[in-house]
Amino acid sequence: VQLQASGGGLVQAGGSLRLSCAASGSTFYNDIMGWFRQAPGKEREFVSAIRWSGRNIYYTDYAGSVKGRFFISRDNAKKTLYLQMNSLKPEDTAVYYCAAEPVGGYDSMRGSYRWWGQGTQVTVSS
Repeated sequence: VQLQASGGGLVQAGGSLRLSCAASGSTFYNDIMGWFRQAPGKEREFVSAIRWSGRNIYYTDYAGSVKGRFFISRDNAKKTLYLQMNSLKPEDTAVYYCAAEPVGGYDSMRGSYRWWGQGTQVTVSS
């Protein structure tokens, strides 16, 4: 599985960005996908994840720090994962990574993942 993240950039506080993650080498539609971020001097942290719950229903999960501001989605036809980030804050500044398939399986969406993208830089100025 290969993941290619894009969409990062420099934005002022209160602004928005949409990250994309193009996947290849997997069926994608039933893959559990996640977004993580790593700020300078800090450990990588969970941001959001999405998994298929049957038919057209997807279960989503968000870190408390981004809930209500960030929204994860996917386009299975394009094999692309998205992260819409609104009301950005300077503390959202980080390298953002997309990931596929949690090592711990279905119940470990916030844990380590098997496949990782290369990361895209998001910088929010105050």
